[in-house]
Amino acid sequence: MTPPLHRRHADVRADQPAHEPREELTGTALRLTVHLADGEQYRHRPVYTEIVHQAHRAGLAGAAVFRGMEGFGRNSRSVHTSRLLDVADDLPLLVVLVDTPERVRAFLPTLRAISPHSLATLEEVEVVDPAGPPAGAEGQS
Repeated sequence: MTPPLHRRHADVRADQPAHEPREELTGTALRLTVHLADGEQYRHRPVYTEIVHQAHRAGLAGAAVFRGMEGFGRNSRSVHTSRLLDVADDLPLLVVLVDTPERVRAFLPTLRAISPHSLATLEEVEVVDPAGPPAGAEGQS
């Protein structure tokens, strides 16, 4: 039997309930990108996992984790790469969160509590409705 492609991870620390469902996010939003190393831990669990679970509890619209092929951080003594098996640990990770500017900024103290020294960036983005008309198609006939 083939395992499912997507699995929901049980939150081992379910001390807080998840957010209530809310309306779709559209228009101007803020993207928070957190740069981490794969091996970083917070209370015996990966930092990226803690960030994603805390963002979910906070009701943010979306979060995803991306593993890099090569990179370094401010505390790295070398470039970490997946090309060399002996240094393929601590590969770079990006945690990307998206929501309204108010919700993302309200999440920043939680992020700093989990990962006080990580590099984090904020960028204004536009959330589009994939079922809506293509960008720039307004007013065209």
